[in-house]
Amino acid sequence: MKSLFKTVAIITFFSFLTRVTGFIFRIILSRIVGAEGLGLYQVATSVFMVLMTVIASGIPLIISRMNAGFIANKQNKKEGYLVSVALVYTLMLSIFLCLVVIIFQNLFSLLFTEQRCVEILLILLPSLIFSSVYSVFRGALWGKDNYFALCVSELYEQIVRIILGVLFIGSTLSAIENAIGLAWSMSIACFLSMIFVLLLYFYYGGQIRKVKKEYFKPLIKQSTPITLMRVAGSFIQPLIAVIIPSRLMAIGYTSSQALSLYGVAVGMTLPLLYIPTTIIGSLSTALIPDISKAVAQNDDKHISSRISSSLFFAMFISSMFVPIFLAMGELSGMFLYDNILSGTLLQSSAWILLPLGLTNISSALLNSLGYESKSFINFVIGAIVMFISLWILPQFLGINALIWGFGINYTLTAILNIVLLKRKTNANLKILNNFIKLIIVIVPTSALTGFIVSLCDYVLPLFITLVVGGIVSLCSFILLSSVLNLVDIRAFMIRIKARLHFQKSKV
Repeated sequence: MKSLFKTVAIITFFSFLTRVTGFIFRIILSRIVGAEGLGLYQVATSVFMVLMTVIASGIPLIISRMNAGFIANKQNKKEGYLVSVALVYTLMLSIFLCLVVIIFQNLFSLLFTEQRCVEILLILLPSLIFSSVYSVFRGALWGKDNYFALCVSELYEQIVRIILGVLFIGSTLSAIENAIGLAWSMSIACFLSMIFVLLLYFYYGGQIRKVKKEYFKPLIKQSTPITLMRVAGSFIQPLIAVIIPSRLMAIGYTSSQALSLYGVAVGMTLPLLYIPTTIIGSLSTALIPDISKAVAQNDDKHISSRISSSLFFAMFISSMFVPIFLAMGELSGMFLYDNILSGTLLQSSAWILLPLGLTNISSALLNSLGYESKSFINFVIGAIVMFISLWILPQFLGINALIWGFGINYTLTAILNIVLLKRKTNANLKILNNFIKLIIVIVPTSALTGFIVSLCDYVLPLFITLVVGGIVSLCSFILLSSVLNLVDIRAFMIRIKARLHFQKSKV
């Protein structure tokens, strides 16, 4: 099994590139397309992405898990049967969804305040079919631990979307023409991405064999809970967008004030809160085939080791960002958005990072072990408690109720997932011990960072102050973690020196 450190590094690097290119594309769109054109496109894609979630959420994960098991047991021929069955299933499902939209487009038009969005949605439909093929081959590459091909295909798709998007839009076109151009660029980009990942699959020795019915049942049974969880998750944000403003208005805020507060919390604060999950998500991606192989080989020792180390990794990465958000939240809000409220909310939400990281990684571990149904139940329980909190808490906390609602959800879900992992695997998780040590590290690191930042803020520009504060926070966090034996800096330095010496000897 490949080194998780190397795998996580590869995935994180390509994820960073993909997100940067996507960010640049959004800047281009905002300048050329304009607010109205982007609004039309975003409204149409909000419905389209729900359909895409049905196609491309649970299927790739389960294919990767099953394929990893085949490879571990040296049953490589079964990959071809699995891919064939998955292709038939996803193609049938995507065609069915397309027909539903086409036949009942009048009903779908009721979802939009702007009727022109229906035309955009219809142009996007071919993307469903192309993505259904794309997701199957990506899942197969994922199961083979071929993360380079997996990441390259994602980056390729993003780059193609940008190039075609620029070609299909223009400042002289109307808002609807630009929105339609973006829809066409999306469909064509999905087609080209499908061809690219298909070529990668066969280049790396992939096969397609005849369809065998016995593969249908496990594929559908195992992928359905994950798909339901992702689809349900796609509906959560719209529901929150209705609940929070309405509850704020019920306690005296105007409609404009309520929407403004919601926009700051969701559009400015939450994206920063999810930064650590980029790294944790890379580990989650790497864990699926790794643990699936161990399950196929009944390697309980490896499973136990991966679970405990993965949970600690998620806690450590999440905790590393807590002092930064606590000490520099307000300044970050001012620097990024010129909005102090976003920074204040970031400070008050820093505690969420730990349960958020644990929820993400524990869900991935449960899916890797084949407990996706139980993971879905835990997700539903957490979501129900969150919505109850979001309904009750605004009268006491105002917009901070959104933060606490998310925090309660993640905390409850993380606890349920960890209890389930402990019960099913008997792994030595050491959650409480590591949690106490990390809190001991977080408190002085936050105090030191806050002190240094307050001094720098008087004499240095805001950007330099944030850089200095970030460096102080990270260095002190790692040094204190080393003192408490949470990390071994010496062993890491020895490994780096050995690697450099090896490279020099090769030269």
